[in-house]
Amino acid sequence: MSHPAIDRLLQGHAAFRDRWTQDDRDYLRQLASRGQSPDALFVGCSDSRVIPELLTQSAPGQLFVVRNVANQVPPFDHADSSVGAALEYAIGHLHVQHIVVCGHDLCGGVKAVAQGADVRELPSLHEWLAGVRVALAELPQAADAEVHLRAAVEANVAQQLDNLLTFRDVRAGIEAGTLHLHGWVYDLAGLSVRVFDPARDDFVPAGTLIKGGRPTGGGPLSRP
Repeated sequence: MSHPAIDRLLQGHAAFRDRWTQDDRDYLRQLASRGQSPDALFVGCSDSRVIPELLTQSAPGQLFVVRNVANQVPPFDHADSSVGAALEYAIGHLHVQHIVVCGHDLCGGVKAVAQGADVRELPSLHEWLAGVRVALAELPQAADAEVHLRAAVEANVAQQLDNLLTFRDVRAGIEAGTLHLHGWVYDLAGLSVRVFDPARDDFVPAGTLIKGGRPTGGGPLSRP
């Protein structure tokens, strides 16, 4: 039985393969033979509009990615250890030097909590969003709903950065200077990123922190 949505995905893959250059194929073969050595662990939201490799123009092998609803990093002692397992693997085995927690404006999970939506009919989601409820517990209510949601998204990212510090390997890496944490918020409509700046204790446009100028786009695989 044919499923149009799945057919479209497979057709897309075929078109992608047709665009591969010989250099692309050689690059992927090298990855297959030598293994991965990503630059960063990227913790993002499951939202279909937020694609880490696309918004960072990263090639295969450059990002180790974890995605879940509302880009959560449950604390070390949380019952769900899936994110913790990825953290341990990324730090202990892949030796990543950076962890990026990337939220996004208009996040449905954060919006549900910020607006007090009752999602108890979705019990797994209700339990999962407990981490967002913690993040927003002390957030002042802004008069403007859009401003409030923006602040809520940023507060949620900040909370996940705090949660990362409950992991021994994360703390050890930071103390040794071999691991660095980064908080981002992606603006879906503006196609821009705000980055948490510890010096200002606030999120600022990414362009103000970029060193070395703006890179140019690559080919189908955006190889380095």
